[in-house]
Amino acid sequence: MLVQLVTFVLRPTSTYRALELGVPSAWLGVLSAAFAVAPLVLAIPSGQAVDRLGERRVLLAGAVLMSASTGVFAFLGDGVVGLLAGSVLLGTGHLCSVVAQQALVANVTAPHRYDAAFGYYTFAASLGQAVGPGLILLFGGARTIPHTGTIFGVTIAITVVLLGVTIALRPPATDRPATEDGEPAGLRDLLRRPGLLRALTVSCVVIAAVDITLVYLPALGAERGIASGAVGVLLTLRAVASMGSRLFLGRLSAWLGRRALLVGSIALAAAGLVAAAVPMPVWLLGLVVLAIGLGLGVGQPLTMSWLAESTPPGLRGRAMSLRLTGNRVGQVVVPSAAGLLAAGGGASGVLVLTAVGLTAAGVAAGRLQQNPPTDNGDARDDT
Repeated sequence: MLVQLVTFVLRPTSTYRALELGVPSAWLGVLSAAFAVAPLVLAIPSGQAVDRLGERRVLLAGAVLMSASTGVFAFLGDGVVGLLAGSVLLGTGHLCSVVAQQALVANVTAPHRYDAAFGYYTFAASLGQAVGPGLILLFGGARTIPHTGTIFGVTIAITVVLLGVTIALRPPATDRPATEDGEPAGLRDLLRRPGLLRALTVSCVVIAAVDITLVYLPALGAERGIASGAVGVLLTLRAVASMGSRLFLGRLSAWLGRRALLVGSIALAAAGLVAAAVPMPVWLLGLVVLAIGLGLGVGQPLTMSWLAESTPPGLRGRAMSLRLTGNRVGQVVVPSAAGLLAAGGGASGVLVLTAVGLTAAGVAAGRLQQNPPTDNGDARDDT
């Protein structure tokens, strides 16, 4: 929660600082890319580091990098170079933290509790993403540009807490499996594991669909003359619905089964996107958005569970890093392709095409085979 809180307050605040400094708008895109370039370049190496060095060391590295980023923003963020450096440090720290967190959840949880554990984990992440921007409201009020210096100072204090929590973590040691010739297993061995590429594809499409709803719901509202405040309520409803589905994910999975739940949730989101493309009253659109949020909230934690169950302990860092890499590619490719293909159809056309992509992902999810729980002596049912 703390990692996501810091990230989701620093990213918009750094943009406000750039605007405060009169930085040309073209540089705002560079500033955003500076955060995203680290996950694309360093995702696989960070996963390898988790598998070789252990989750705790990489978690500590992530916390230190995020703390350093807050210091750079606070004391060197009076120019473009400082803002870029802070963004790169933040992106790298966020990457290390998230990869290690996901591997840690997989390695300390009993296999039959994966769905509940990853549901709680993604719920906490969503909570941090919701609370973080609240600091901007707290220190911005009615101002067009908030007190960026104050926000940077507060995030320094938050990262001190993050460091303390990380240092206090004492995860159990996990096995580091090897291939038949005794050498450490690599990405080639990982990609050959049954169902892994399908799980990565499903995760990629679902996260891209989340991004599309964030971008195109406001566009849909503008096309239909819906007030921006109402659109904000719709986006909040989507987020709250996703958090609710994650909080009760363990019970839902035990009731319906993981594969049926994953396929059903994707189908619900796809149907909701198609329905949203049809003109309707705002209150009815709110119900549709709730359905979309419920469906999209399930996909990410369930694909994490599938990867954790399909991968031995010493390869889970790399598996989660592959997932993050695929997600980043999906966040770039899928929305861009949808926008190009639906240029003549407006926001409604994009939503329909996204529903088509989700339908294909649902078919792939239906072919995933659930592995029987394996005996992992290091697993602890501590969720």
